[in-house]
Amino acid sequence: METPIAGSRRAAAAGTGQRWLRRFSAPPAPRLRLVCFAHAGGSASSFRTWPSSLPPDVEVLAIRYPGRQDRLAEPCAETLDGLVGDVVGALAEPLSDGVPFAFFGHSMGSAIAFEVAARLDRRCGLRAAALFVSAAAPPHLYQPGTLHLADDDAFVAALRRLGAADGEFFAHEELRAMVLPSIRADFRLIETHRPGPPVPLAVPIRAYSGTGDSSVDVPALLRWAELTTADFTHHAFPGDHFYLVPSEAELLADLARHLP
Repeated sequence: METPIAGSRRAAAAGTGQRWLRRFSAPPAPRLRLVCFAHAGGSASSFRTWPSSLPPDVEVLAIRYPGRQDRLAEPCAETLDGLVGDVVGALAEPLSDGVPFAFFGHSMGSAIAFEVAARLDRRCGLRAAALFVSAAAPPHLYQPGTLHLADDDAFVAALRRLGAADGEFFAHEELRAMVLPSIRADFRLIETHRPGPPVPLAVPIRAYSGTGDSSVDVPALLRWAELTTADFTHHAFPGDHFYLVPSEAELLADLARHLP
């Protein structure tokens, strides 16, 4: 019989998971969970269309970052380490039921996905079956940056050069005022992150990139190979930093072929 204390802890864990996780598909007996991590300023809704192009027995979940969409009233994360700790706390319970899981991260989401996978493995004994990273150098190559301190016009100009997926919002003053704080906060996470010495995962890593992405050069992206003792592969699609929007069908077809 479950004690009241154990029951309250389980309920608290479930509540935390619901706050941090958006479930876009719920197969009755999933063979795999794919947990997705969005880019700087991005949100869980970036992955809402993915289930229709992935195998029906793959459960698609996405991380809901604070400070945007239905968590708009909450403060954005102050540090990447703090955000990773919160996500690990939210995932540990739902991922402990024995169903294999894999992570996909785009841009900033790649660093978060890697750090979450590493912490879940070391501290919880939960090892991802695969890690898919996109449009990002590995975290151990990150350099300090100051773009998050730029004024709004300079900041938006830099985002436009990346081909920002939400670029249409920048033309409208009210929408711009709504989305810029979370994007700026996320850039602060990356530009102030100081990871320790890299510890490779025993997890296969597949990296994706856009052939026209000027923000990440291929030699840097290929150094994700240093963060795995398992297989490393790379595939490029036509497009810029947000190649995965126009190439969604092609990306998901490739992803489906490489899911465990």
